[in-house]
Amino acid sequence: MRGRLAGGVVLPFATVTLIWSSTWIVIRDQLALVPPAWSVCYRFAIAALGMAVLARMSGASLAIGRRAMAFAAILGVLQFSFNFNLLYHAELYVTSGLCALVYALLMVPNSLLARAFFGERVSRAFVAGSAVAVVGIALLFLNEYRASVTATPAQVALGLGLCVIAMLFASVANVMQAASLARIVPMASLLAWAMAYGAAADAVYAWITTGPPVVDPRPGYWLGTLYLGIAGTVVTFPLYFRLIQRIGAGPAAYTSLLIPILAMGISTAVEGYRWTPLALSGAVLALGGMGLAMRARFRQTGG
Repeated sequence: MRGRLAGGVVLPFATVTLIWSSTWIVIRDQLALVPPAWSVCYRFAIAALGMAVLARMSGASLAIGRRAMAFAAILGVLQFSFNFNLLYHAELYVTSGLCALVYALLMVPNSLLARAFFGERVSRAFVAGSAVAVVGIALLFLNEYRASVTATPAQVALGLGLCVIAMLFASVANVMQAASLARIVPMASLLAWAMAYGAAADAVYAWITTGPPVVDPRPGYWLGTLYLGIAGTVVTFPLYFRLIQRIGAGPAAYTSLLIPILAMGISTAVEGYRWTPLALSGAVLALGGMGLAMRARFRQTGG
């Protein structure tokens, strides 16, 4: 029994949490030489191919029909082009751990959009917890604004703005995946096409704004790109959805609470993030508020 629990829940939970915690710092290395848009393009071209292979291995067809194909195109541009291009640019100005913390607030716009489009209720406890988390994030960025030695205050503010807008695009894409059309199409097939369309949009944007493809000759760059495309996308998405099926969306979403903790730890070790009383207070408020908001949301949905 314990072996089945470890294999079916604990191992996938740990794998998703550890991989997604580490992707933030890997993104940072992608920005050394190659323009962000080309790095995003390479990542999702690899991910689209990997997801297509996964779909075929699972017996799913890549022929998903015209309506689903149009849906995949919109989803791909929002999630795998707009969202990730903004995120990669944000990491030019702020640390990877802070970006991870902002993304942990994704449940807030997700819930508000679900209320607007699907009529889902938002409790006062959820709003209160979310407000506390937002105050915590604000304190963290105030600390970054004051203490950053690699970016000007204006650049820190720009990084925060890009991160928030990226999160909003991701939220719209998340809510799209709750639509009935997304539920009847095999997940791997839909994601393969969405990533392919996203990679194509990335290539067009990159070529227009930065010129022809730029290649980083370092093996570390391409190992990082493979890690982001395969481990950070093809491996983790199916594992996460399997977790939702086995233990429910509520418990599975606690990865969102653990990921920024680990990401901030990695940022401290690798990027030299300096903890001040203001930053520590902000982190406690952000994580505590997110925990309260999650708890309220799960009670409301019966999770």
